[in-house]
Amino acid sequence: MTPRLLTLSLLIFAVAALRLLPHWPNFTPVAALALFAGAHLDDRRLAFLVPFAALLISDWVIGFYSGMAFVYAGFAVSVLIGFALRRRRTVSRVAAGTLAGALAFFLLSNFGSWWVMGLYPKTGEGLMAAYVAGIPFLRNAMAGDALYVVLLFGGFWLAERRFVWLRVKAGEGAGTRVLGQS
Repeated sequence: MTPRLLTLSLLIFAVAALRLLPHWPNFTPVAALALFAGAHLDDRRLAFLVPFAALLISDWVIGFYSGMAFVYAGFAVSVLIGFALRRRRTVSRVAAGTLAGALAFFLLSNFGSWWVMGLYPKTGEGLMAAYVAGIPFLRNAMAGDALYVVLLFGGFWLAERRFVWLRVKAGEGAGTRVLGQS
């Protein structure tokens, strides 16, 4: 394992551990770390595996729930959006990716709560009620995503500038292509 991959993995697991601390509903780092993993981990399988392993471990501690598949699918969308950020991680692209990920998570997780939890009638009105009930959670998720994206992307960007060994990707020697440069 390269120092870069080890650093990224430790950073992702440390942020995921924050999910276990008391927090406002949906104000967690999980979507931000999924976006970050998609944007930074070279191995696409690891980009899914690392945040999902962290999510599964925290769910094991917190408790499993119906609708988990929809929640995980929402985070998978953030990993996929992260893939689109790999070549160019500008502030505006990361911000747009953060917003898109939050909206995808909102749509999928609230659809899941409507579909599997039995809280709403299986009608169009019931689905709309599920989405309306989820709006306060969307606000919290967007605020949490924004904070944690700034911490992850900004913190790692600063660390890459300070520590040369973080800039070197697997299979490349020092002095070759630097992340973010073509």
